Amino acid sequence: MADVLLDLMQVLRPRATLFGGFEGRGQWGLAFRARNDLLFCWVEQGECLVLKDGCLPVALGAGDFLLIGTSTPFRLASNISAASVDSEEAVRRSHGKRLRLGAGEAAVVSAHAGKFVVSKANANLLDGLLPQLVRISAEDPSLERIRKLLAMNRAESLAPGPASEFVINRLVELILIEILRNALNDADANLRGVLSGLADRHTQKAIAAMHGDVARAWTVAELARLCGASRASFSAKFKRVLGVGPIEYLQRWRIALAKDKLDKGAMTVSEIAFSLGFGSSSAFSTAFKRMVGCSPARYKADAEPPPVGRI
Repeated sequence: MADVLLDLMQVLRPRATLFGGFEGRGQWGLAFRARNDLLFCWVEQGECLVLKDGCLPVALGAGDFLLIGTSTPFRLASNISAASVDSEEAVRRSHGKRLRLGAGEAAVVSAHAGKFVVSKANANLLDGLLPQLVRISAEDPSLERIRKLLAMNRAESLAPGPASEFVINRLVELILIEILRNALNDADANLRGVLSGLADRHTQKAIAAMHGDVARAWTVAELARLCGASRASFSAKFKRVLGVGPIEYLQRWRIALAKDKLDKGAMTVSEIAFSLGFGSSSAFSTAFKRMVGCSPARYKADAEPPPVGRI
């Protein structure tokens, strides 16, 4: 059976960057703009709040780890009313050094921070993959593995050796997989998305089957039989858990794979079309344009780097 998390890693192609983290004293706040990546931080000392519009404040204590999507703005702060500085401006002014926020001696908070960046082609998958906020408690046994991997990543970045780029890339993938595993184990039944689908034993079978044979002309009836459910109940549950129906999910995954293959440039449009189960190049082009907004040929041309000049 297909390993869906591995499939996702292969099209997301995550990489991580670390900045020096921050230290907050007294009243302080750090505001993060809306972007399309994943920020993370782990608290070494003290406590702070995560503040996001429309959500209840989330408290972080010493040893806690946070992963948060930046599709909407948020703040890290000493308290709800604390004034905040813009994080991008603060990092730019710090010239890579640790941020110093607030003033005084009271309530010292110290944290490391960084971000995951994924392939631009499939960054939209993040919206349906993770909850917008994942907090891993300091008491969670899985956190020790994440801390060790982050420490290895930082050490390799500060003192690179042979094949450092390869080592760092693999460490980043392992870090994100550990976080996804944790989120999978704690998947909220009220949330929608791929992780919630993988946490449910019925929808997990259907997702793994589609990933395992993406070119097959799956029907809802076939997937329902595989999961031991009626067509109607399976279809309703799949849409409730993942937010889309099973065939729409399959089509979205095919297009995600297509964008990844077009980015890599090793296959022609026709080869990609047939490898993903489209009956013809024209059927593939129609589906791709409907979901992406341009033809596969145009997407491929835009993704290709300019030719290298010759002497």
